[in-house]
Amino acid sequence: MEEQQAEAAAPKPEARDNSAEIAERKRRVQALEMQRERILSERTSSPHRRSALTYALADIEEKLAELGWTVHM
Repeated sequence: MEEQQAEAAAPKPEARDNSAEIAERKRRVQALEMQRERILSERTSSPHRRSALTYALADIEEKLAELGWTVHM
C-alpha cells in the first residue's frame, strides 16, 4: 500500500520532461524577444548597418515563429 502511495506522489518522468521543455521554450522565446526589441530600438543612418539589422530582425522573427510566437500589439 505504501509503495502505491509513493508512486502516486512522485511526478512521472514524462511530466518532468514536458515541464522542462516548456521552461526551455519560454527562455528561448524571452531571449529572442529581447534581441528583437534591441534591434527595433536601434537607430542608424548607415545603409549597411540598417540592412544588417533588417536581416537580423527577419532571422529572429523566423525563429520566434518556429516556436509559435506571434507579434504582440
